[in-house]
Amino acid sequence: MAFLSYTALILSATAFLILHLAIKKCLVTRSYHIQNAQRRCNPPPYIPGWGITRLLDAMKASREDRMPQYVVSLLDSVGPSVHTIDARMLTDKLTVTRDPANVEAIFAGQAADFDIGPNRENSFKPLLGVGVTTARGEKWKHGRALLRPQFSREQISDLGVEERHVRAMLEVLEGKVAGDDGWTGGFDLQPILSHLTHKVAIEMLYGEGVNVSGDVTSGEFSRHLDAGKSWLYERMMMGKFGWLFGSSAFRGHCKAVHAFVDGIVETRTRSGDFKLNEKEEVVSGKNFVFLDELSKHTQDPLELRNETLHVLSASWDTTAALIGWVFYFLARNTQVHRKLRAEIETAFADGITFANLRDCHYLNDTINEAFRCAGVIPVIERMTTRDTTLPQGGGATGQDSIYLPKDSRVLISTYGMQMRSDIWGNDPEGFSPERWFGRKAGYEFVPFAGGPRKCIGRNFALISANGDTC
Repeated sequence: MAFLSYTALILSATAFLILHLAIKKCLVTRSYHIQNAQRRCNPPPYIPGWGITRLLDAMKASREDRMPQYVVSLLDSVGPSVHTIDARMLTDKLTVTRDPANVEAIFAGQAADFDIGPNRENSFKPLLGVGVTTARGEKWKHGRALLRPQFSREQISDLGVEERHVRAMLEVLEGKVAGDDGWTGGFDLQPILSHLTHKVAIEMLYGEGVNVSGDVTSGEFSRHLDAGKSWLYERMMMGKFGWLFGSSAFRGHCKAVHAFVDGIVETRTRSGDFKLNEKEEVVSGKNFVFLDELSKHTQDPLELRNETLHVLSASWDTTAALIGWVFYFLARNTQVHRKLRAEIETAFADGITFANLRDCHYLNDTINEAFRCAGVIPVIERMTTRDTTLPQGGGATGQDSIYLPKDSRVLISTYGMQMRSDIWGNDPEGFSPERWFGRKAGYEFVPFAGGPRKCIGRNFALISANGDTC
């Protein structure tokens, strides 16, 4: 009898939960339609399909390094002139857009209505902690204010560290010469570029000579960080269920990364004797160390670890990928290569400086074109902070505004915008730096995002890419 009562209780509770969810869904749907009518909005095209199926497809595309193309294929499946859609990922509705008008609204006109969501913090926290790329509200403002002075023109214009490591890389390449003609044989350049950007970033962040901290070497640290980051992207794709995605291997990568950075932080802060809020002018010829500068503003070892890891994570592999793509395109476009080489030989006859890097226009056009074609940062995600709208994408013509309730996820397909023929010409997949002549990019080209959360290290990343290409 007791067993039957217990079973009846479970069935009743289940039925009540199902009824509650059904009523809630009806109320949310009703509110959505009312808001659409009041705001004179219309929804964008919806791609039907089970959320779990789309998640598995997205994960498969990510592991096969074709995520940018996968997102574009979702949009193109509705029509090449459709630039905003709704789709479902697990239990969440996801709005995907490649419309510059919507991007401008998100980053500029209605920037207060959009921010990163809690998914990013929850996904990244086990490896990187809470830092400037995941924090929101006052925590983000504090982190941004802490980091901004470290990316001043005076700090990033010193190319000494970059030049030293580039020369070391060239010595490695010289050792690969295969024959008497002076040319190298075939080899994989990407690991060498990754090693280069890793060494530069480590020295800029933590100081010269950093190689071993505790039982973890610099090389092992980079391997653990890279492996750990591969888990973060899939945790992000799972949205609010990302916390379920982990393993003992992932936890091991996190532990090794933390041990390496904590050892450096403890050693440098103990030996540096930095005074909080100490003001010091930049000394010419003095190597800039990011950790030392942060230590003047905070002595919290967890904050120092998190903020330096966030900067490293955002800069290291993306810079290596961009430089690798530049060489990939140059190797396949000999005319561009010859033109760029001639400009570099003339512009840098007396050496490479911050000023002449910025004035080397064809080099900058080449970097931008590689960024555009490769889609190094192919998507940017935002979440609505309140009920709001996007200006385009709704209705039969795609010209109506779109209503987005609070906590809606929006995925900006930057790669999708960069492949639009109506914006970039009839051959958007072709590599042509000339398309940038006299062009001032707007919201159709936002590889570093925009608005209040625009990448704080943008200029540093571009200077590194330009300098390494030279």
